[in-house]
Amino acid sequence: MPELNNISTHDREQLKSQALFIQDQIHLTDRLNTLLALRLESYQHDYHNFISSTSWSTDNHAVIPRIGMTYDLTDQLTAYANISKSFKPNSGVDRNNQGFNPEEGISYEIGTKYTLLDEQLSFDTAIYYVKKENVLTLDPTNSSKSIAAGEVSSKGFDLSLIGNIIPAWKIIGNYSYVDASVNKDNTLEKGTHLANIPQNSFNLLSIYEFKSGLFDGLGIGINQRYIGNRKGQTANNTYTMGSYATTDLISYYDLNPDLRFSFDIKNIFNKEYDDSAFNRYVYPGQPRTAKLGITYSF
Repeated sequence: MPELNNISTHDREQLKSQALFIQDQIHLTDRLNTLLALRLESYQHDYHNFISSTSWSTDNHAVIPRIGMTYDLTDQLTAYANISKSFKPNSGVDRNNQGFNPEEGISYEIGTKYTLLDEQLSFDTAIYYVKKENVLTLDPTNSSKSIAAGEVSSKGFDLSLIGNIIPAWKIIGNYSYVDASVNKDNTLEKGTHLANIPQNSFNLLSIYEFKSGLFDGLGIGINQRYIGNRKGQTANNTYTMGSYATTDLISYYDLNPDLRFSFDIKNIFNKEYDDSAFNRYVYPGQPRTAKLGITYSF
């Protein structure tokens, strides 16, 4: 891998944004509910190039809606659906030293929530599709510059289990499948997988907390995480970061309702793995790490 060197810049870019969020939840019937939300966002984008003395400033506004509905099929089973839009300003400039159109997206999600053991445990499922437009892609007339003409999407599903098996035993488990790929690009083929996104990932946290006796207030647990193979680069299929699994140990002691002592060991088996990548650089994962903490609530 190449060495990391200091990078000089010849321009200055500043982005300021303000937003107003409005949300209302309406009970249409005893079992049917709807959620209406609106985000009003305004941002100012300033740019100055010290070499060409080019400067510009733009002001843009966006209205970002979201609508969701839930229906209680039974007292324990609820179905839901969400539709929402997204908005994100693109940083940088094109070959004419002008700003880009903002990245915009839309997402669809449907799922279920099922509670059991007297609502102490929840099993959730979700299926989703997300599409983003105006993603930066290479300028076909100048390979060192970009244009906002790309489109990417991701689709997949999540399975989650959260709650208490018994009052003292809490678990949080999640499995995710994601297919994130390119829909449209000036240089990449449709269907090219995006970098740093595993198709399969899994996490399971299990904690037992003593509620009485000599060890009252003591909690001990284990967290197991699995991350599947990931592409190191979207533009080139030059390397793949392998899958890995890590194990964390968790412990804490509540001296009283306000004071907690904790001691955790991350990656207890000191597994070596690639955490993420950017261009030709790969960032290593965190080695075995011990962390001692004190938390006091006022």
